[in-house]
Amino acid sequence: MQSIVIHNPAKLVFGPGSFDRFVDDLKVSGKRRLFVLTVPFLTAKINDKLEPLYELGIDFKINDSLDSEPTVSHFYSIMEEVVTFLPDMVVGIGGGSVLDLSKLLAALFNNDQKLNEVFGIGLLKNRTLFLTCIPTTSGTGSEVSPNAILLDETDGTKKGIISQCLVPDVAYIDPLLTMGMPASITASTGIDALAHCLEAYTNKYAHQLIDLYALEGVKLISRNLVSACENDLKARILVSLGSLYGGMCLGPVNTTAVHALSYPLGSQFKIAHGLANAILLPDVMEFNLIASPERFARVALALGAEQKLNSIDTAQEGVALVRKLMNDCGLSAKMSDIGIPESAIPEMAKSALTVQRLLKNNIREVTLEDAMNIYQKAF
Repeated sequence: MQSIVIHNPAKLVFGPGSFDRFVDDLKVSGKRRLFVLTVPFLTAKINDKLEPLYELGIDFKINDSLDSEPTVSHFYSIMEEVVTFLPDMVVGIGGGSVLDLSKLLAALFNNDQKLNEVFGIGLLKNRTLFLTCIPTTSGTGSEVSPNAILLDETDGTKKGIISQCLVPDVAYIDPLLTMGMPASITASTGIDALAHCLEAYTNKYAHQLIDLYALEGVKLISRNLVSACENDLKARILVSLGSLYGGMCLGPVNTTAVHALSYPLGSQFKIAHGLANAILLPDVMEFNLIASPERFARVALALGAEQKLNSIDTAQEGVALVRKLMNDCGLSAKMSDIGIPESAIPEMAKSALTVQRLLKNNIREVTLEDAMNIYQKAF
């Protein structure tokens, strides 16, 4: 068994009401200046929760300007506010875009390294600013992962920063914050979390320690996502837990071809990350399963499939169940449904092949022709 390194937050709080625990912890944290990055619909609620802290000498600044997946321009624009405010803590409250950007703001504040020097794996060496992450969607797992993704407008590609310095000091996962989230966002972020778990389990570098999180995450998400889309609280809690498990898979094992092939959909056509992964997941599963039928069969059983006569047939049933889950959640199943032209496939395939940090994890080699064929099937 290969060795494995896992970096998790020093403190992890999970369960309904965790956001109130965050406010209580602030009172005794010793932190006095909070820079809060969030989204507009949460601004009033956050302000109401934090305003009483003024009496304790705790000041805060809320920025809710992030209106899309984060870019290099977003980073530099918001960093100007951080530098002016001089916080002693950055708090990200939102979906994966908010959390990823919060992690980078905290890491590069008062840091000799520059953003363009840290794209890649293990290049970011330090973080001095305290970081708290609070997710409001059940999808990215960014609150416990060492990953952050930015769109670089100069070349139109998504770039990853992977470093233990991006793991938050504290994470609060409060499923109550996901209540009322639109069904479409719940579905797409949920499939993203499912992909994290599924890709970790069927990964070239899969590990028994992470397998536990991965398979349990597959079960929790696949069996509760439809009810979560209907705003059932118990289902929201279980999908949040599955998403957390998916995030725990990202650092030590990470994702594979699903995520690599999804990036061009986001960078070239502004398709939301979760939806892009959802569209590609079943076709990449179908491409990969021949390389490890036993593992894909176990995934299928976790998805709720019945054992077939052989592993290949069981694995194929798993693919069918993913397609059914997407349909039951109301997600588009094809690239043609979301306005991507067939003529874009060759350029998208070339772009996807540059994401070798993920493709190297794929259990089956993906050539340019393979990438084009997968996109064609997904079209």
